[in-house]
Formats: sequence, structure tokens, C-alpha cells
Amino acid sequence: MSTATTKMEVPLIDLKPQHSALREELRAAVERVFDSQQFILGEDVRLLESEVARYTRTEYAVGCASGSDALLLALLALDIGEGDEVVTTPFTFFATASAIARAGARPVFVDIEPRTYNINPAKVEAAITERTRAIVPVHLYGQCAEMDDILGVAERHKLAVVEDAAQAIGAEDRGRRAGSMGAVGCFSFYPTKNLGAVGEAGMLTTDDPALAERLRRLRVHGGATEYQHEELGFNSRLDTLQAAVLRVKLPHLDAWSQARRERADTYTRLLADAGLGELVTPPFVRHEARHIFHLYVIRVPARASRDALIEHLKQNGVGTKVYYPVPMHLQQCFAYLSYKEGDFPEAERAARETLALPMFPELTDEQQQYVVATVRRFFA
Repeated sequence: MSTATTKMEVPLIDLKPQHSALREELRAAVERVFDSQQFILGEDVRLLESEVARYTRTEYAVGCASGSDALLLALLALDIGEGDEVVTTPFTFFATASAIARAGARPVFVDIEPRTYNINPAKVEAAITERTRAIVPVHLYGQCAEMDDILGVAERHKLAVVEDAAQAIGAEDRGRRAGSMGAVGCFSFYPTKNLGAVGEAGMLTTDDPALAERLRRLRVHGGATEYQHEELGFNSRLDTLQAAVLRVKLPHLDAWSQARRERADTYTRLLADAGLGELVTPPFVRHEARHIFHLYVIRVPARASRDALIEHLKQNGVGTKVYYPVPMHLQQCFAYLSYKEGDFPEAERAARETLALPMFPELTDEQQQYVVATVRRFFA
């Protein structure tokens, strides 16, 4: 590994190389949409839905305005609302829990498995009550939750499973694609995702034709046809421009995911070669999983050391971020749920100890060597 100390700038994520490589294709796709003047739910939306369904190995895909909306649409389509409870993880992006609350239901949190940071399936059943209607596992950082046990609990208690696969398109659990295992899968195409749009965009996947049809209604004010509204929906249509961009990118997704896995392997090897094994814990990859490394997240056991390392990395030009510093049960807006500090110790520990290192498909060996050398200098 290089021991050079010349300062480099290594961003947490760099979207420019991807755009540069696809610039002409993207321009042509955007111009095609402008020529058609079909900016909302145009032909590219229909084609993208078909392509995403095929990619995720599901029967149907329904485009919507964002990953956050996808979660809310899924819950509404399953008739989850006032008085219901939905079991999920406290260690996730805000949209997971907020969608449950916005649907009128009560989020019920279950602590995480400390190696994968995903919901601990062994703790799910104890959280179920007579009001529970669904389980929302999150495939965090690009690795699927352990779905067999979750699906087993759901089947025993007749609960729906909604997969929050916002960070996990192309990830697999025992050969099954993220978004294909529950009643509905929810995806985000936020620009920094592995498959990113040039703005907000989302998608839902399902094998249920009736559910797919209802999702299509709900995204357009609850009406199958204009001015005829069977139920209360809302405006969550996928822009044709976003769909056109995503259609250019989708054929490259597997290659980008493979590049992410290779860079994750390089990081883990470099950290071990640098003698950091006792100081930094690299990501754990389940044998049954295909991890697509939306993020490469390490653990530093002491919070003071973690926070100081973050500052050290920033001062040396290395992008880093904490995903996520405040678990959901300690967010002010969820104070009404009456959770308190200490209720979910593993989620709280992960919030204190984890940080992300730069990760994107075009990350170079030299950049990775610099990142790890910078981490090593901190602990020297």
C-alpha cells in the first residue's frame, strides 16, 4: 500500500465520471422526450417499468415520484392506516418510519443485527401485537435483510411484508432479488443511488396484479381514468425525463455493482494489510447475500475516536458521512411513541460508531490507498 502523504481529494461519491461516459446517450434520451412533449407518464415510463420488473424478477413495476412516496403508496395500497402497527428498524433513513406515520399507522421498532445493521429477525416476533399489519425490513447499505425468517414470521401472523429496497436494487438474498420477496418492493432513484436519476424518482414492484393496478391509481389521485376517482390518492407520477435517463443507465447497473463489490474487497484487504483489524471493523457480508455496496460502512468502537476520525478524514480531503447519527426512536418527531435511549442498544451503538468511506464504481486504486493510509495515520 502507498505510504504517500501528498494530500488528495477523494469525494464520498463522484457522479461526474458516470455522466461523462454516458453524456451523449443521456442527451439523446432527454432530447427524445422533449421532442415527444410527453413529460408525465410517457412511453419511457412504461418501458422503464417493464425493464425494472424484468431486472428485479417481478411481474409488475409501477413508477412514482420518489422512494419516500413508494413506501407510502405501498402501505396505502395494503390498506394500512389509523390504528394499525407496522414493525420496522430504528436504524434507517427517515422515510421508512415517516411513511408508516404518514399512513396513519404506528411505527414499532425492533433492534438491528450488529454485523449487517439490518433488522434482527430473531426479535421481530416479540414486537407483534393484534394491531400489527405489516413488517418493513430495510436492505441497508446494499445488503438484503435475512428474509427467510422475516417471511416466516409474516406468514404465521398473516402480515404483509414491504421491502424498503431504496439502497439495494440488484442485491440478492439466497438468489432472490431485492423487491421480489415481499408483497411490495420500494426503490429510490435519488441521484446518489446505485441507479440514480437526475432528480427525484421511485419505483414499486409486486407480483400481485390487483396490487399493481391499485398502486397505479393511487399515484394519480386515486383515479384509473381522468376525473374519475375511486379513492383518495395523491400526485406521485414518475417524470418521463427521469425514466429516459434511468433507461440509459439500467443496462450498466450490474457492471457498476460489480465494480462496487471489487472496491469493497480492496478496502477490506487494505485495512487488514494496514494492521487496522483491531481498530476498524469492515462491512460483514452474509454468505447468502449479494451485497451491492451502495455504501461502504466501517465501525470504530469508540465514539470519540469515530468523531475524531471523521474530522481527520475531512481535513485530509477524504469524504465521509454518518448513516445514520440519530436512530428513529430518538427523533424528536417520534417522541409520541414514548421510546427512550437504551431501548435499542445495537441501533444506538451503530449510530455512535459507524461512518462511510468513499464508494463509487470509478473509485481508483490510488484513491483507495490514500483513504486507508489516511485512516492508518489517524491511529498511528
